[in-house]
Amino acid sequence: MRILGVDPGLKNIGWGIIEVISHQRLLRHLDHGVIETSSTWKLADRLKHLHDELSTIIMEYNPDILANEALLFQKNVSSALPVAHARGVILCLSAMHQMEVKSFAPNTIKQAVTGNGNATKLDVQQMVKILLKLHTAPNSDHAADALACAITAAYGTPCVSDKLT
Repeated sequence: MRILGVDPGLKNIGWGIIEVISHQRLLRHLDHGVIETSSTWKLADRLKHLHDELSTIIMEYNPDILANEALLFQKNVSSALPVAHARGVILCLSAMHQMEVKSFAPNTIKQAVTGNGNATKLDVQQMVKILLKLHTAPNSDHAADALACAITAAYGTPCVSDKLT
């Protein structure tokens, strides 16, 4: 089973692909990275770029599950809306490619990966390195967060609903 973890954002989307080798209960790192857009681009062009880049990753790795960070209530609407736009692209792609979606609260991801729901970005990066047996920690906290989402899904952690209520 392959899991695509995504750390949603409009300026930067972190992504990471892991494979779960169930008969050995192992996690294997396949790839990770960051998709970037420029604030000088029109919103539609930024979303199209995210769509095109994520589509390429999905076509290359053919994941079964898309794991992502849920967009929970934020006090700053101006920062939440761009993330919501990007997350819409991500969820649409998951439906187009018939991937199961698992969304997790940020503190749930930190708890699953580090054992501490208030862990720092550095803590998450270091635990991702250890859990995936990487030589170095991902140099981007966006990519590390995406891999942490994938690891959280691999662990079978309960996720939040994506249904609007």
